[in-house]
Amino acid sequence: MANQFEKLKDELKQLNKMGFQLYYSMVDECGQISKEELEDYLKKGYEIVVFANEYQRWYTKAYRVVSQLIKERLAEFESLYKGDPKRKEVTYINYSINDYLLGLQTTVSGVVKRGPSDAIQKMEIQYKILSSARERFNSVLFDIKDIVQADIFESELDTARELNKKGFVRAAGAVTGVILEKHLSHVCALHNIKPKKAHPSISEYNQSLKDNETIDTPTWRFIQHLGDIRNLCDHNKEREPSKDEVSDFINGVDKISKTVY
Repeated sequence: MANQFEKLKDELKQLNKMGFQLYYSMVDECGQISKEELEDYLKKGYEIVVFANEYQRWYTKAYRVVSQLIKERLAEFESLYKGDPKRKEVTYINYSINDYLLGLQTTVSGVVKRGPSDAIQKMEIQYKILSSARERFNSVLFDIKDIVQADIFESELDTARELNKKGFVRAAGAVTGVILEKHLSHVCALHNIKPKKAHPSISEYNQSLKDNETIDTPTWRFIQHLGDIRNLCDHNKEREPSKDEVSDFINGVDKISKTVY
């Protein structure tokens, strides 16, 4: 558990760093950073990134962190990106980070009134909200359920590998199938996704995640493939699953449990 905790702590540190770099990169793209300040920033080991290339990936991860650690700031965090959907005109207050990504600007008689620089303070507030989530994490004032669950899954996958190695192929596949089902159920719960059936299968969890755009099509196909191997281990009596198939199944579930959340 300690190793998993340290891994998550390091990932959050890197996420926090990227938020800071996105803020400075936006300032740089808006031409509002001096040469001296930029040189000092770079000397400290930070980078200037292309905001549009990095922001969405950062936002998706940061959103989950904020939703788990400081839920009371989630609505604010989201609104800084999306802005006010009911606005009747673009103002400094409602100009959003999404507007920045779209390059939105408004003019009156040829004079720019609202534009990309209006998003700078919004990005600054966003990365500072994430920083406060990191502080919450470091003080251990959060629910460690995910850390415990990750360690349990890792231990159970080790058990499945040992069963497969000793020739208990179907048993290894059954254990791995349960892990995959539990993980997909957990991911659905995190995203407030409710599959239609009361007792969903792997396929139904997988489809629900795809329909809600939590996973992309290649990931959906990969999970479907894993579900097919699980069914072969649990139900198909026409032939025995091979050790190699179950080994691929175990490795695939290990990958999904660490990359789909």
